[in-house]
Amino acid sequence: MVRTTLAIDDDLLKRIKEKAAREGSALQDVANELLRNALVQQKPKRNLKLNLRGWKATGRPGVDLLDRDKLFDLMDGR
Repeated sequence: MVRTTLAIDDDLLKRIKEKAAREGSALQDVANELLRNALVQQKPKRNLKLNLRGWKATGRPGVDLLDRDKLFDLMDGR
């Protein structure tokens, strides 16, 4: 484990100490857990653009799209 120095706002340090006391945990364990959870919950925002291109369907009169056997017969040229 690497040791480092952080400047933590007084109100945050107080809340972390209170949480550690409630849980009976060491201050560094609670701080590490909070930092780890905060980093895991961050997900990069991605702007996705979805381009859908359609086509003009030309159906055959009298064709039931829900009749699988009839569709296969038509595709096979029967």
